[in-house]
Amino acid sequence: MDHHTVLPLSTNLATTRSEQALALILTMAFLSTLLHLYTDYKAFLALGPGGTPSTIPGYVRTKTLSFFALRNPYLPNTNPQREQGYLHHLPARLKPRPVTRGIAPHRQITQRASPALYQRLAAELCRLVAADPERLVLGTSCFEKHGTGLFSRSPARRTCRGEICHAHPSDGSMHMTLHPADARVVLEAGWGERHPLARGGWFEKFVPEGFVMVYAPRGEEDVEVLVRIVQAGAWFVNLGKGDGTDLCPGPMVVRDVLGSGIEGTKVVATAE
Repeated sequence: MDHHTVLPLSTNLATTRSEQALALILTMAFLSTLLHLYTDYKAFLALGPGGTPSTIPGYVRTKTLSFFALRNPYLPNTNPQREQGYLHHLPARLKPRPVTRGIAPHRQITQRASPALYQRLAAELCRLVAADPERLVLGTSCFEKHGTGLFSRSPARRTCRGEICHAHPSDGSMHMTLHPADARVVLEAGWGERHPLARGGWFEKFVPEGFVMVYAPRGEEDVEVLVRIVQAGAWFVNLGKGDGTDLCPGPMVVRDVLGSGIEGTKVVATAE
């Protein structure tokens, strides 16, 4: 004769309520995760075009790379560097540092440059090319695939097709490759930070070890400092040819900088 254990009604009700509570918690967690991913994806799109497509696969790629991002981009590379770079000293940038976000694209969120200051910076980059057309040229950024980059015609350092730097019209910041000693000077003076993937080794598949973001200018004095840092990048990518003083031998007048800053390659400049 079979004997069946009959659970009390109160026990069945308690089990049902527990299952319902668990289902509710899981549903809320799932919806919360979806909301977070949606918000984070919108923030990714808000960074604008960059080296990664503004698509769901591009978003997934950047989220995957974020697991390998530097924990503190303000600290220079710990590898000892005995060689002297191009920069001996930079004035300290007024604090605080701007807020930055992303990996590809990697953008400055606060303290963005005004359109006038970005145009001023663009004109200075054009001036560098006009002053040294045998070594420097403007073209579409190899790293970003958008916007304009400054290139070495005969690079001696491994970068993306000899790219020295590129500027971001959306915020006025720049990315560039620097000598490790110069990167240290820039970081310690507060003018920039390392790119999140600038770890060296296998990660040079994405960016060089000395790849840094230089913050957008906030005034004319900042533009002068930024031009000096760009000169350091040009010096390094060209394998330290010359002392850098010949990159801008005299004042230049840029006759035609395209309306969108340096979003193009047509530059007409003459020395005065």
